[in-house]
Amino acid sequence: MTSLARQRLLDDHRAVNQVLEHLLAALHNKDITASHSNLDLLWARLAVHIRAEHLHLFPAVLNRLSGSADEVAGPDLSEAQSVVENLRTDHDFFMHELARAVGILRELPRPIDSTEGAARLDSVLDIVLETAKRLESHNRIEENQIYRWISTILTKPEQAELATRIDAELKNRPPRFSEEAWANRL
Repeated sequence: MTSLARQRLLDDHRAVNQVLEHLLAALHNKDITASHSNLDLLWARLAVHIRAEHLHLFPAVLNRLSGSADEVAGPDLSEAQSVVENLRTDHDFFMHELARAVGILRELPRPIDSTEGAARLDSVLDIVLETAKRLESHNRIEENQIYRWISTILTKPEQAELATRIDAELKNRPPRFSEEAWANRL
């Protein structure tokens, strides 16, 4: 049975991927305004997702493994620490690269009026494609490891508490996004 926390994080992966698909379409169509809007949304959605994992998921898993004298059906503490460290490295990469892409898009004239501008837009596409590739691999690791550990190492009350905290964090979006824009701006 899937825990509520795991399901919420999986659903958020799907939502982030939808925004990514719309961003890629806008970039391929060379629509700077739509690209900027979708990139801003992607960056924010991913940041909120990462924040939920850093503040709630990772500590819940690591604390349970480090404080558990009894045997749990899951990884040992050193394996979990290694996985979390690699996921955090990916998170840093995603935020840095998307920030770089936002910076490039902000400086582009609308419409693009030079080959230099077109090349800079192509560089944004390259950044997003590299981020998408790494995100796909990253999400597989999360979904097949740490998200599954929720139901194997946490008690039912701990799982419920984690789900509540994750859900609250995922709803804590940047002020520039209305609830409707956050959910439906695709």
